[in-house]
Amino acid sequence: MSPLLRVARALPHVVITVLMLVAMTDMVVGVFLRYVMTWVSARFDLPSIRFYWVEEIGEYSLAWLTFIGAAVGIRRGTHFAVHIVTERFPPALRRAVIIGHYVLLVAFGLLLTVYGWQVAELNSQSFSPALDVNLRWLYLSAVVGGALTVIYSAAGLRDAVRAPAPEP
Repeated sequence: MSPLLRVARALPHVVITVLMLVAMTDMVVGVFLRYVMTWVSARFDLPSIRFYWVEEIGEYSLAWLTFIGAAVGIRRGTHFAVHIVTERFPPALRRAVIIGHYVLLVAFGLLLTVYGWQVAELNSQSFSPALDVNLRWLYLSAVVGGALTVIYSAAGLRDAVRAPAPEP
């Protein structure tokens, strides 16, 4: 496997890990600022601390984490499935269900990418109130998640088509 392909394969996992750490740190900081520093400010008659940015950082990181994580979950096959039903199907029908599953996921990823781009463009002139960050960055998470969903679902579809028929 080429080094570029290895990096491309590992990048979503690294991004998810970083976003998870950012979200957890943001929540801890938010709780500290809200309950400890607010009390300290009130107790010692100090100016209050503005911590509205905590919510926006959490919102951005969780949006990106959700969309990228959902796509990675598709590739790993870790999403919820009811195998008790499909295992009772004949092998040909089981294979058709798996192929149909990936076709629907590709279509969903395409819809998410196209409409996510439209929403990002629609909000490109809006900015977040606390961080003053263009809201396009928030909505581009749907575009990236949709594109990754298409890529991973297409790879799953390719694997399903190439795989031998499942045994009864």
